Amino acid sequence: MKKNIFLSFVLISFSLILFNSCSSKKKYELQTTTANDTIAVTLSTVHLQKVDQLYEYTALIQANALNHIAPTIPGRIDKIYFEVGDEVKKGDKLVQMDANNLSQAKTQLDNLELSFSRIDALYQTGGVSKAEWDAQKTALEVARTSYENLLTNTQLLSPINGIITMRNYDSGDIFAGNPILQVQEIKPVKILINVSENQYLQVKKGMNAKVYVDVFKDEVFNGKVNLVYPTIDPRTHTFPVEITIPNLNQRIRPGMYARVELNYGVKENVVVPDIAIIKQQGADEHYVFIYKEGKAHYKRVNLGRRMDSNYAVLSGVEDGDQVITSSLHRLNDGMSVTIIEN
Repeated sequence: MKKNIFLSFVLISFSLILFNSCSSKKKYELQTTTANDTIAVTLSTVHLQKVDQLYEYTALIQANALNHIAPTIPGRIDKIYFEVGDEVKKGDKLVQMDANNLSQAKTQLDNLELSFSRIDALYQTGGVSKAEWDAQKTALEVARTSYENLLTNTQLLSPINGIITMRNYDSGDIFAGNPILQVQEIKPVKILINVSENQYLQVKKGMNAKVYVDVFKDEVFNGKVNLVYPTIDPRTHTFPVEITIPNLNQRIRPGMYARVELNYGVKENVVVPDIAIIKQQGADEHYVFIYKEGKAHYKRVNLGRRMDSNYAVLSGVEDGDQVITSSLHRLNDGMSVTIIEN
């Protein structure tokens, strides 16, 4: 009985070994066959086309000018005449500081002016020496300068046309260092973009720019290049360019997010369908498969601007090349392919 059980176990084990061996062989044969199969693909022949060289840059809107309103000496604030959001003109009195010191300086200046007029009259007739006249004149000039400085720090005027964007004090407070008010000029506004050194010779002062402000969706604002900075950042290989927008109706405000579009003219580029473009995972690199003599060849490309469902390609693809537009995830470099006729 025991002998029969042992023989049965041996036979079952042998059968399992044979089954696994056959299965592995079939699996290997299947893999080999799949690896040798060709993949059917569709092609698109690409050509040179005239393409507007449009480049887009993103940045924040900035005020054309920004001023902090504050005296250069401590003192009590008598009155603040404007609130946040108020428009002001150049020369408007924004803040009146305590005027006690100013009054004393004005009295001293008046007395010195009267005294000097007397000394000057005596000097003309030889009644006083040149040294006495010079000393009196110097004292008068010092007093006048002191008074003008106090006047500037007592009546704080707006240096620009603009809008009040910040207020840190109330009337009666003691000025303690922070600006009392902030004034920003927003007519016009400006945008500072960083342009690649490749475009350094193409950007010119006065050239037009289209500006899209996110708040206003697809509305286009007309801007101009106002300033091209003369140096290039050695780390980023970019240079700043200042764009100004008239903003006559003051709809655009500092801090808004904007896109700037510059047109560097027309150039011929190979145009490739976007469905042929492969983006390298984890890197800002793009590739296509080019069909040549029955095989797929992996090729890195440098993309230009997107145009609807196509890309302008700056390098990597030549005029007349056939790019593969299907089954891209199944292809490897050098793999044999067959063509599906459209």
